[in-house]
Amino acid sequence: QMRLVESGGGLVRTGDSLRLSCAASGRTLKNSAVGWFRQAPGKEREFVAAIIQTFIRPIYADSVKGRFVISKTSDQNTVYLRMDSLEPGDTAIYYCAAGVTVSARVQDYDYWGQGTQVTVST
Repeated sequence: QMRLVESGGGLVRTGDSLRLSCAASGRTLKNSAVGWFRQAPGKEREFVAAIIQTFIRPIYADSVKGRFVISKTSDQNTVYLRMDSLEPGDTAIYYCAAGVTVSARVQDYDYWGQGTQVTVST
């Protein structure tokens, strides 16, 4: 059984940066696809970014391309989401998830963390 724990969220201002972390225990993330999703109040959970191996190009939602970067550590057991140029529209609870293949679909991920809140003020 894999357990995922997110950290790094907080309250920031427009234009600021944050780095979210997703740490795994119980099983390694080495061969897992890891995705970041977010959910704002009253909205459905939406895809942000996903990665499987460090040498394979990640995928991003159009809304975050050029601002967010997803990466895996060399031991491939932690995944980061670097978020630059944050906007109020990025305010949401951010979740990491692990699955078999890189995908933008919620249903393709088997394990989920509890989420970390990101709030971007004007």
